[in-house]
Order: sequence, then C-alpha cells, then structure tokens
Amino acid sequence: MSLSKVNSSAATLTKNRTEGSVVPASGMCVTCVDGCIGMCEIGKSAFRGHEVIYPQPFGVITTAGEKIYPVDYSHFNVMGTAVGAHGIAEDSDKAIFPAVNLEVRVGGGDGLKFRYPWIIPGIGSTNIAKNNWEGLAIGSALSGTGLTIGENVVGMDPEAVMQDGRVVETADLKRRVSLYKDFQRNGYGAIIVQANVEDTRLGVQEYAISKLGVEAVELKWGQGAKDIGGEVKINSLKKAQMLYARGYIVLPNPTDPVVIRAFERGAFKEFERHSRVGMVGEESFARRVEELRKAGAKYVFLKTGAYRPADLARAIVFSSKYGVDMLTVDGAGGGTGMSPWRMMNEWGIPPVELHSLLYTYAKRLADAGKRLPALVVAGGFTFEDQMFKGLALGAPFVKMVGMARAPIAAAMVGKTIGRAIDEGQLPVYVERFGSSRDEIFVTAAALRRELGDNMFETLPAGALGLYTYYERLAQGLRQLLAGSRKFSVDLISRNDIAALTAEAAGISGIQRIMDVDRNDVEQILAGA
Repeated sequence: MSLSKVNSSAATLTKNRTEGSVVPASGMCVTCVDGCIGMCEIGKSAFRGHEVIYPQPFGVITTAGEKIYPVDYSHFNVMGTAVGAHGIAEDSDKAIFPAVNLEVRVGGGDGLKFRYPWIIPGIGSTNIAKNNWEGLAIGSALSGTGLTIGENVVGMDPEAVMQDGRVVETADLKRRVSLYKDFQRNGYGAIIVQANVEDTRLGVQEYAISKLGVEAVELKWGQGAKDIGGEVKINSLKKAQMLYARGYIVLPNPTDPVVIRAFERGAFKEFERHSRVGMVGEESFARRVEELRKAGAKYVFLKTGAYRPADLARAIVFSSKYGVDMLTVDGAGGGTGMSPWRMMNEWGIPPVELHSLLYTYAKRLADAGKRLPALVVAGGFTFEDQMFKGLALGAPFVKMVGMARAPIAAAMVGKTIGRAIDEGQLPVYVERFGSSRDEIFVTAAALRRELGDNMFETLPAGALGLYTYYERLAQGLRQLLAGSRKFSVDLISRNDIAALTAEAAGISGIQRIMDVDRNDVEQILAGA
C-alpha cells in the first residue's frame, strides 16, 4: 500500500480522470488518454508550471500533508485507573475533574505562567494569519495561552519604516502585539516575537523588546511543513517591488521590464516571496542569545522543525548550554501558509518518531545533570486526547503542546458565524442554537459576566470561537487527567499511555498494552 497520495489533491485543486483506477506508485490514471485537458497535477503543471508546487488558493486556506505515516498518536491509548489520586486528597468529593490544575510555568524565577498547556507556535506573514489575527490574539489572551508572531511580519508591512536597514516603526507588528496585550488577564499567557534570517537583519526582535514591551522572543530553525525559508504569494506589483527592495527573494524578478509587462497583461497573477535559509552554528547561536538578553529579552525560545536527528540533538544541546527557556519541536506534515505541497508530504521526521527522539535526548541530558529548557511538541495536534498523549510521551520534560491549524480553524469559524449573525444569514445547523452571539457561543454568558457588558461587546466573533474551542479542550483534558488520577498536568507520566502495536512501542519506548502493569498484576494475583 502506498503511504503517499500523488498527482491529485484538494490542496493543488487537481484530480484524476479515472478516480477509481489510479496507479499507486505514480498517482497517474491507469489509462492516460491523448486529448485529456489535464485535470491531474501533471496536467496542470503542463500549463501552470511552478504555481502548482504550492497549495491553492493562497490566502484563504491552511494545509497539511496527506501522507499516512506508519505510526501516529492514534497508535497509543490513555491508561486510566480506579485507584488513588495524585495531586489531591483521595476523597471522591474533592477528586473531581474540574479540580484538575492545567497551569504551566516556563522560564526562570517566577517565569511565564500559562493557564493551559498549549501554545500557538508561530503564525506569520501569510494572509490567513493576518486576516484572522484579531480572533487569534484576543482569544489567546483571554484564555491565558501563548501566541507567537511568526516570521516576516515586519518585512511584509508596507507601512514599516526602515533606517539603515533596521526597523524603527511598524504598523502590523504593533497592532498584533497590542491586540494581545490589551486583552491579557491576570498575567497569564505571553505574546512572543519570532525571527528568521530576514527578521534578524531588520532588527525586529530588538524593536519589539524596546518599543513594544515584548518580553519573550524566539529564534527559528524551521517548521514541520518545510525545510526552506518561508514563502507567500503577492498579487501586487508594487508590493512585490517593495519586498525585492527590502532584500527578499521575489520570483519572478518584479523589476524586470519583461516580467512587468507579462504581469500587467495577465500572463501570471502572483509573485512569490521567499525567505533565505538560516545557517546554524554554535558560536553564532550563542552570540545571538547573548545579544537578545542584552537587548532586554526576559525569555528566549527556539523553534525547530522536522530536520534530521543530528539537528534535533544540536537544538536541545544548544538550548541547554546557552540558557534557552523553551524549545518547540515541530513534526512533519503541517503548515499554516504556503509550504510546497510535495515537501509537506515527503520531507522530515513524523511527529511520533521526532518526539520520541526528543524524549531520548532530553533524558540523556537530564541523567547527566544538564539543565533542560521547557519542551513543546507540535505536529497535527487538535484535541485533548492527542494533547494528553503528546505530554505523556515526553514526560516529564514536555510541558506544552503546540498547534496552529486547529486554533486558526476555530477562529475562522467564529468569525464566519459572527458575520452570518450580522447579515441574518445563519445556516440551519447553527441557527438551531439561537440567533445571537449570547445564544450560539456556549461560553458567552460566563465571559460577559467576567468582562462586563462593554468589553464583551467589543470582542470579535473569531475570539469567541477560539476561546470556546479552548474551553472545550480544557474540560476534555481535565477529564482525561482525572481518569488517570492525575490532578495536575505536571504529574502526567509515560506510564499513563500504552502502545497498541509493536512498532509504536519500539519507536517510543512506551510499553505495549499487554505489558502494562505486569509486575503489579503478578503481585495482586500472588496475593490472592
């Protein structure tokens, strides 16, 4: 059985002519007919070429790979118990799931405090991020969770002001930071500013620290969707020329007269903006961490992707040696913007394998007495059961789970419902719950009471969507933890999950389900 789906996908707006009869290895129709207009990816590439490398339509979608990996988090089950309680009194009136503590702290001293053990690891300059930022920022702030402003936001901002190649004023970054900070409650959560090669050259993080009061910054080595720099589509010649002037790679060259004429007559409708790849070295990494500390950063994070194992080892060792507060490791397969489609499907280490390696390396360093950063795992997480498994697989070193596509989906749905309410065009599926925000969003009453009528009325519907989704995740995770008799998220352990297959057990080091509690069972039976 082929693990990959080739030559046709909703992501590239392509399909096979003979959908029921497709060659597994190539993805081609069993009979490729002379005269076909070219509905498949090969055919579309014959007339649109490099455009078909990327998921479409750009700006209104998030994407994730379709490859079926041999092992994923569904190959593990949560292990509950009927005995005892950890982190709370063994009292049925006290050991109830609403009493489960989901709070997490990261960093030295008092550290950053997060109400829930998840974070959005990095949403940058794509249209899908910009168009939904209100919902993402306000919803995250109200929930007390972390949100990372991803790469290239300043470079893409036409209103950003540069002097001598460094940013001195922005519109978009300032807006993104303030939207979060204005709704932050009781010191929970954090807004984090990420930087790639281009951002570092522009001095984005120094600007965010000194001018916007940002305390946490993140270095970026990559993500699970691609092992190259970030890319977006640009449908404006003027903006493409601006980005070219700022030093970005823009294809085709927007200053070439031939290209300009081709664009103006409609031969193509979008330019591609690409970022450069970083060149990681221990000396330069140590220097950059020190620069950020001197610039006033209270917390320095690192985000890395699904690179080969040696790069993962470098990430955790460098983070340990140079005092990085948090390391996020993103498994292959997902993306929020415009990652090349075949790359998204075919490169890198899948989540379970990558997270298992991360645990192995972390344990080795911990056993040697080395300091470890807080670890975050990412790669396709959407619901509380997967979160539980990810936290358990990496316990006690993994403190949080990172996810982006799912929160964006929740914010988009909330926004769409809000628009439908305003237009009086609610679909029956939603209208059965009511016709107003207070009736439709199940968290509205509690939020209105907490915030007051005036502030509640200012909330965008996208924020209500994200907040309500997060509330569901929190309750679901508390139920799973209570079922495992763990009443604080930091008490979760690798023994709280079991592998369903020999392959999952071999990769992760988690016990197979038939081997769980073997010694305890022997003692219980012997005592009979």
